[in-house]
Amino acid sequence: MKRRDFLAASIAALTVPRFALAQASAQFSGYGRLLILVELKGGNDGLNTVVPYADAAYYSLRPRLAIARDQVLQIDERTGLHPALKPLLPLWQARELAVVQGVGYANPNLSHFRSIEIWDTASASEQYLAEGWLARCFAAAPPPVAFAADGVVVGSNDMGPLAGTGARVLALNDPAQFQRQARLANPSGAAPRNAALAHILKIESDIAAAASHLETDVEFRTEFPKGPFGNAVRTAAQLAANGAGVAAIRLSLGGFDTHQNQAGTQARLLGEFAEGMAALKGALVEKGRWDSTLIFTYAEFGRRPKENDTSGTDHGTAAAHFVAGGKVRGGLYGDAPRLDALEGGNLRFAVDFRNIYATAIDGWWGLDSSRALNGRFKPLGLLKQM
Repeated sequence: MKRRDFLAASIAALTVPRFALAQASAQFSGYGRLLILVELKGGNDGLNTVVPYADAAYYSLRPRLAIARDQVLQIDERTGLHPALKPLLPLWQARELAVVQGVGYANPNLSHFRSIEIWDTASASEQYLAEGWLARCFAAAPPPVAFAADGVVVGSNDMGPLAGTGARVLALNDPAQFQRQARLANPSGAAPRNAALAHILKIESDIAAAASHLETDVEFRTEFPKGPFGNAVRTAAQLAANGAGVAAIRLSLGGFDTHQNQAGTQARLLGEFAEGMAALKGALVEKGRWDSTLIFTYAEFGRRPKENDTSGTDHGTAAAHFVAGGKVRGGLYGDAPRLDALEGGNLRFAVDFRNIYATAIDGWWGLDSSRALNGRFKPLGLLKQM
């Protein structure tokens, strides 16, 4: 691989310039608690994920797609999980899984591109921001310089919530491969006069420095699922077990834009997600990091309550999301979907997605989220006392 290919491909990468980098006194030690984001790309159908099986309107709206009551994994007298989520039941039973219902935002946008931009930047629906919410968080309160990176995006060159100039971010699939490729980045000690060349060499230097801190020989007894998402989960576990330090990791699982033949596609994807989450917990417990890791899902939107004519669902609004970890106070949060009070055929949101972000920034890291989120949002009470 040529130097230019490595710089372009392996790291859409190390977004380094950070005005507070030299001020070690401003760095916050709470970043020892890891945050892992799992994007359900395409807009997962919340109603068939967290199923209101006791609501007759659910079966009326979905005569073909509704999950039969006797197949639902019941978690209370009205609510259950899709049967493909069975690997999550031990988490639920251990009270380490929170289900947040009705997550969305006011004046929702049903475009994939615009709505995920809103989620990534933590903006209001009519507001356009250039940087991701995590990048702003790290700019305001930098993680330790000794960390290998502030954030790592696994399996994508799209930085999402880490996009911007306020964070040191790596994009990679395989830490070992990244480290091998980074050996191609041999930064020169000379300071070139050409500013563009100096910037490239600075990026190379930072890549090499990050690679030198990544341990790639982490072994697990835990068995990881096969396939791209299972590989991404393994990489996240390696990073979590790494002594070099990372504050946030983002994984993606794509394919949730189920306009047609949803049943089989969603069952497969939810199965991959649940198996990956179970393996991730096993690996984190094994390495002593389960209690210091918080995981939550997100997506650009949910789906419409009424099924369409092609056995699928179209772009909708609010949906249920998961929060997991050893310090999570498991249970149901938010409001159950009101299928008798739809707005334009869509669900009303009950929890602003930025309340989940505030839970991570204020509750998990102990920071002030107002700058990162451009306002005050109340954290959800789903974390145990720390």
